[in-house]
Formats: sequence, structure tokens, C-alpha cells
Amino acid sequence: MSSHNAHTKGLLLTALGGLMLTVDIPLIRLAHGEAWTILLLRTGCTFVAALIVWAVWRSFSKNAPHLIPGWSGLIVAVIYGLGAVAFITGVYNTSTANLVFILAFSTMFSALLSWLFLNERPRPLTLAAMALMIVGIAIIVGDSIGTGHLFGDVMALCSAFAIACAITISRASGRDMGFTALTGVLLPFALAVFMVSRTGFQVEAPWWIILNGAVVMPFAFFCLANGPKYISGPEVAMFYLLETVLAPVWVWMIFAETPSCNSLIGGAILIVTLVAHSLWQLHEGRKRRAALAVAYPV
Repeated sequence: MSSHNAHTKGLLLTALGGLMLTVDIPLIRLAHGEAWTILLLRTGCTFVAALIVWAVWRSFSKNAPHLIPGWSGLIVAVIYGLGAVAFITGVYNTSTANLVFILAFSTMFSALLSWLFLNERPRPLTLAAMALMIVGIAIIVGDSIGTGHLFGDVMALCSAFAIACAITISRASGRDMGFTALTGVLLPFALAVFMVSRTGFQVEAPWWIILNGAVVMPFAFFCLANGPKYISGPEVAMFYLLETVLAPVWVWMIFAETPSCNSLIGGAILIVTLVAHSLWQLHEGRKRRAALAVAYPV
């Protein structure tokens, strides 16, 4: 595959994955269920769908990736599972806008963890972007104090940190983790089964969450996991922002949930900072490739 075709494939995959991910929270809300029941259905359907895809892939090719590649894969799966619990808890304890704006901070968490554990020192502009994003997060979280959303905001931060940890460990291991995030749902599924056995099965429209778990999540994560094989990290980050921008719009259109003024201000700071930082990284990447092409012509 030519480099141009590979880049186009990566853009298409990541764009489709990012767009699918934007309907995750609206589908959870449309199901009108109790948090543990929703978690049980969402994770159970995701795991079954992932297992079917993996089994079919393995029947046609011996090169199918492992569900959990070694000890590093097991650690990543557990972290993704904990992140899923934090995410669902956040959905039920804060506004959609707050949740997706705070989740966008996972990009900067990843940069910080790469600095600490992979010796990838961030450039001054990345540090400046981190500082600006911390200001945005502080505005959003500060607005939630006394409103009952603070716990949900903290859970969103925990979910963002879990995603960053999983990404950092995946990069450090060099293993193919394409199915690890999907198999990681076994931990929250087991926890949800235990809790539902005590609280009872409570959901009004289960078909929405089944659609979410069986189709939307496996498709979105598969596309987003494979996109980085063909395009750069900054380009992938740009498509992840689709959820940050569009999920609050879908929730506003369906449920008339209007974000607070401070939430919009903090979210705008986060989005503008991430877009500017990603564009700068793309520019720097092109400059490096051009310099290499001059230094080492084919």
C-alpha cells in the first residue's frame, strides 16, 4: 500500500471511529436504566461482539492479535476496565459536557506519563498547553462545587487518567493491544453482575444500550485502535475531539441539557488548546520529515 493510500485509510478509519464514539453517551442516556444495569449490558455486549470478531479473524488468519498479549496486556485490560467503571459513574453524576471536556485531558495525561516513565520530555509548547488545559479543568470542576456534579467530574478525571495509563503501557510494551480494551470490559462486567444481583435489573429501553455495546463500541474502538498504524498521533487526537465537540450537541438536541456558562468556557479552553497543539505537532512532524528527505534522499 502506498504511503498516500495508507494515510487516507488511517484518516477514514479514525474519522469513522471518532464519529461512532460521539453517540456513546446519548445511547446510554436513551436506555433510561440504573448505572449497574447499564454497565452490565454495555460491557457484556461489547465482550461478546469482540469475541465473535476475534474468533472469525482467527479462523481466517493465524496473524490475528491475542486478546490479552502477556502480562502487559493483562495490566492494560484491568486499567481499561477500571476506566470503564469510572466513565459510567461519571455519566450518571455529572453533565455530558463536563464529562467529555474533562475526558479530553487524557491527551495531556499521556504526555505527562510519557515524560515520567518513557523519558519523552515534552517541548515547552506542550507544557504550556498542559497549563492552559489545567486552567480549563479547574474552571469546569470549580463550577461543579456545591452543584452535586463534583463527584462525577472526579470520576471523569479518573477515567481520563486510566486511558492515559493504558496508552502509555501499550506504547512501552510494543505489543498489539487492538482487542485488549474490548476484553478489559470483563472486570466491570463481573462487578456489574454482582451489583445487579443485589439491586435488580433496571432498564426501560435495553435495545439502545445493546446497540451501543454490540455495535457502536466495538466498531469505534477497533477503528481508533488501528488508525495510529497509518496516521500520526496528533491526527488521531484531532478525531478523538469529535466526541468532545459533538456529544454535548446530541445530548442538548435529545434531552435539552444545556451546559453551564463556566463549563462552556472551560471546555472552549480545552478544545482550542488541543486543536492548536495538534496542529503545531502536525507542522513539526512535516518539518522533520522534510528535513530527513533532504538529508537522506531516496
